[in-house]
Amino acid sequence: MRLLEKVALITGAASGIGKETALLFAKEGAKVVLTDIHQENGLKAVEWIHSAGGHATFIKHDVSMEDEWKSVIQTVLQTYERLDVVVNSAGIGKFAAIEDTTFELWHQILSVNLDGPFLGTKYGIEAMKRTGGGSIINVSSIVSIVGDPGLVAYSASKGGVDLLSKSAALYCAKSGTGIRVNTVHPAYIQTPMMSNIEDVDYVKSLLPMGHFGEPIDVANGILYLASDESKFTTGSQLVIDGGYCAQ
Repeated sequence: MRLLEKVALITGAASGIGKETALLFAKEGAKVVLTDIHQENGLKAVEWIHSAGGHATFIKHDVSMEDEWKSVIQTVLQTYERLDVVVNSAGIGKFAAIEDTTFELWHQILSVNLDGPFLGTKYGIEAMKRTGGGSIINVSSIVSIVGDPGLVAYSASKGGVDLLSKSAALYCAKSGTGIRVNTVHPAYIQTPMMSNIEDVDYVKSLLPMGHFGEPIDVANGILYLASDESKFTTGSQLVIDGGYCAQ
């Protein structure tokens, strides 16, 4: 098992990439703490993990709220006495060009997609320093690399995640903390966030491989970055995009 006895905190774990990552981590021996604002689906994911013989708990959690982050981290440390992995997977998105993006929408997206990973990285580092290191994986996107005319706020939020992560990675490496920080960059993945796409065939045509990715495709990459197999990898960007960014 690649994560045996590691304690992993995964946000946005009630659905999509976060949920798939939680299921995979549990299968690989981790003690998984799932957090999300959607409690019912989060508890269902925990039940599934338990039925498969894994270890998991759920905490309702708004990643944009600093006090909730402090509470979640405190609960994890009180329960397990350590934290080895943080996956900041929670995110929201809405298609809107810059002229159609309200200031309210801009702040809403950045509060979840950028404030959340900032707080998760900050308090994750604080917790991991107590117990000798760990791995933080922030879920970014291909649109932090290439941009998208219809995703201005989402692209900006993910671009922020990239340099937040690189800066934190350098800080941790140079400070000798034993903590690694990396990002993963999915393309179009078959998740609930994709349900508002109107022209599915057109979007698929943008991908050289001709189809959407699946959550497990991204979860497998996150697993690598969480495991000791990537012990010399930090500040990196793992692109999982069916060839999109190679064009």
